[in-house]
Amino acid sequence: MRKMLSVLFALFIIPITSAQDFTVNRYVADIYISEKGYFDVVENYDLNFEIEKHGIYRTIQTSYDLINSKGEAEKRKIKISHIEVPNYKFEAPFDFVQKLSDWLEIKIGDKDITLTGPQHYEIRYRVHNAFLFEDSQIRFYWNIKPSDWSANFNKIRFRVHVPEGIALSEENCFVYSGESGNTAKSGDIDLAFEKNVLSGAGKENFISYPGQSVTVLINLPPGSVKEVKPLWPFWNDYGWTFFVGLLVAGFYAVWKKYGKDDQVVSTTSYYPPRHIDPAMAGFLINDREDSSDIISLLPYWGAGGYLRIEEIKKKGLFGNSDTKLIRLKNLPENARPYEKIIFNGLFSDSKDAGGDEVLVSSLKNTFYTKMSSARSELKESAQTYYEAASRKVHVITMVVLILLAILLSMTGLFFWGPLAAIGLGLTCIVLLFFNIFMVKRNVRGNTILSELKGFRRFIKVAEENKLKMLLKEDPGYFETTMAYALAFGLFDKWAKKFDALNLAPPAWYATANPGSYNIHNFSKSFSGAVAGMSTTMVSSPSSSGSSGGGSSGGGFGGGGGGSW
Repeated sequence: MRKMLSVLFALFIIPITSAQDFTVNRYVADIYISEKGYFDVVENYDLNFEIEKHGIYRTIQTSYDLINSKGEAEKRKIKISHIEVPNYKFEAPFDFVQKLSDWLEIKIGDKDITLTGPQHYEIRYRVHNAFLFEDSQIRFYWNIKPSDWSANFNKIRFRVHVPEGIALSEENCFVYSGESGNTAKSGDIDLAFEKNVLSGAGKENFISYPGQSVTVLINLPPGSVKEVKPLWPFWNDYGWTFFVGLLVAGFYAVWKKYGKDDQVVSTTSYYPPRHIDPAMAGFLINDREDSSDIISLLPYWGAGGYLRIEEIKKKGLFGNSDTKLIRLKNLPENARPYEKIIFNGLFSDSKDAGGDEVLVSSLKNTFYTKMSSARSELKESAQTYYEAASRKVHVITMVVLILLAILLSMTGLFFWGPLAAIGLGLTCIVLLFFNIFMVKRNVRGNTILSELKGFRRFIKVAEENKLKMLLKEDPGYFETTMAYALAFGLFDKWAKKFDALNLAPPAWYATANPGSYNIHNFSKSFSGAVAGMSTTMVSSPSSSGSSGGGSSGGGFGGGGGGSW
C-alpha cells in the first residue's frame, strides 16, 4: 500500500512541481501587532527563477464570510495599507479600488526587465480590521503562508510580535499546516516562546506545496488590542442612503415651489377651448408631447376641409391594407409651426390647392424625423401656458441632476462601493424622469386646463339625450370633437356613443368597404387606420449591433502569489 502511494505521489506531485517556474528556498515573515488595532507584516522571500521572469505577484484576500461568537453570519472586509516593496517597482490598487474587489494584488517587477536565478523580495504592508473580538478573548488569526501560491515553499520561518505584557504559551498559541480545513495542530512547525514573541520554524524536510497553508492563531487577552469601530456603524456601510434621502427631499422642495400646479377644478364643457387644436389639447392635459397628439391633427384637418383620408383595401390573401392621404387645400398662414411641419412633410410645397396624395406605407422609416421635429415644436409652442420661472428651474434642475449623478456615483464608489454608486446614480436618473413634471401652468394655462378636464370628463360620461341635443344644434359636432377624443385616448369610447344616433360618417373619410357604411363601421375602420399611421409614421430604421477552533487556511490573509 505504501509503495502504491509513493507511485501516486510521483505521478501527480512531481509533474506539478517540475511545471513551476520558481521555488521559494527560504521564507521569513515578521508580524508586529499594534495595540492600536492593526498589525504590520514584513515578508521576505529568497527564491529562484528557473526561467526568465519579470517578477512576482502577491495576492491577499480582503473579503470574508464569517460566523461570529454568537453564531451569526458576518461579512468582514479587511483593509491593506502602507504597501512597500524596497528596491523594486510595484503596482498596488488605491484604497477605493480595494472596495470594488474581494482581492488585492501587489505586482512586483518591471515589464521591460527579465530575471533568472536567485532573487530576494521583501514586501511590507499594514492590515486593518483583521482581529476577531470576543467576550473572553481577541483572536489574531492569519495565514502566514496562504494556499494559493503557485510554488513550493522551503524553510518557512515566522515571528509574531505581540504588545508588551502578554504572556505567550501553548495554551494560547496554535499553528496549523497542510491542506485547507485541517484542524489538527501542526507537527511540521517547531514553536518557541520568547518575551512577547511567538517564533515558528518548519522542520528540516518540511515543504509547503501549492494548495497548502501555514496558519497562526493567537488568543490575546481582552483589552490588549483596541477595537476600531466607526463612530456610526450605519454610516460606514450605508451612509450613502443619507444622500438618497437628501436628493429626494431637495427635489420635492423645489417641485413644491416651482413645479406643483395650483388646484384646478374642471369646468363642465361640451366643446374644447376655443383656439386650442387637438395636438395642443393633448399636450396640456398631461404635460407631454405624445405621438397621438400629432396624429390627432389628421381628423382635425379632415373636419376643416384640408385633406381626405381613404382606406386602401389589401391585395391578395397575404397583402396589407394601406391608407391614402389626399391634400384638398393648403393650411392657413397662421397655422401653428408643428402643423406646418407635418402637413408640408406629407405633401409637396406646391401652392396649388389639391392634387397631392401620399400612401402612409411610403412614410415608413423616413417620416419619423418630421414627427420628432413636430413634437419639439409642439412642446415649445405650449410654453406660453407655463410659468417662465418654472421652465428655467426645470432646465437648471436637469443640469444639476446630471452633474450630481456623475459626482455622487464617484463619491459612492470611493467611500461605500459599487452598490452605493448604483443607488445614487439610479436615484438621480429617476429624479431626471420626474423632472419632466417640473412645470407649472400660469393663469391662462390653468383656465384652459379647467376647460379641457371638463370636456374630457364629458366625453367619458356623455349620455345619448345630451348628444342628440348637441347634434341638433350642430350636425358637425362629432366631426369637430373626434380629433380631441383621439388626443385624449378616448376615440373608441366617444364614437361608440354615436352608434345609435343614425349619424352619417364624416365625408372626408372613405372606407374600403362602402356597403352598409355607418358610424360604427367608420370608427372601426378609422381606428385601424390610426393604429397603422401611429406605427408607420414614427418608425425608424433599425440599427445592427455586436454583441483554537482554527484550521489550516482558515484565518485572514487568504491568497497567494506567483510569477509573471
